[in-house]
Amino acid sequence: MSDIHALSGAYAVDALDDLERARFERHIAECAECRAEVESLRHTAGLLAETTAAAPPPGLRERVLADIATVRPLPPEVETMTAPRRRRLVLLAAAAAVIAAVGVGVGVTQPWSDDSSQTQLTAVDRVLRAPDAERYTQTLDGAEATLVRSPSLNKAVLLTRDMAPPPEGKVYELWLDHEGIGMVPAGLMDRGGEQRILLEGDPATATGAGITVEPAGGSEEPTLPPVTLIPFEKA
Repeated sequence: MSDIHALSGAYAVDALDDLERARFERHIAECAECRAEVESLRHTAGLLAETTAAAPPPGLRERVLADIATVRPLPPEVETMTAPRRRRLVLLAAAAAVIAAVGVGVGVTQPWSDDSSQTQLTAVDRVLRAPDAERYTQTLDGAEATLVRSPSLNKAVLLTRDMAPPPEGKVYELWLDHEGIGMVPAGLMDRGGEQRILLEGDPATATGAGITVEPAGGSEEPTLPPVTLIPFEKA
């Protein structure tokens, strides 16, 4: 998508990949309109948690399909609408629909939809919300690194806050420490700040995690002492 302004909706619900998120965060640092739009969308998304599902009335699907045949299509729009204005109108309409549903306390789903049509959590969110999620936090020079591990999902997520960027030409490399094997590569992080990184590998059997500074592209084994080590405490 060439119009970076249009990423505000996906950013508000954390649906961007790392590269898109970094690009958009640089943009909103200078764009007050997009910052306001993201804040509004996050507020609207928060209202969705207050809705409750209700079964649709019998025959709704048949009535909708029958009425479609009687609807006269509108003629094409002549006015050319700019992308920002068009985007704002779409977002306002979506927000109004959500607020209307909240107002009556019911979120109506399509009677012909199935579970696959519902919003899916990202892999990162599934780990963070897992009932057995374990959190291990280390502080380093004013920054903070938290490792969240779900043994049942066999997945782990690294959360960083105020992390300094790696030196030029270097990356942070993530590791999982396995007894009898040592440090196993688990992913790369090419910038600092606030990050949410899903680790690769087998965190359920690991005894800890670590972060090192490595050449761009990463290394097969650590070449420098760890920036931090995060041991997984025994339950």
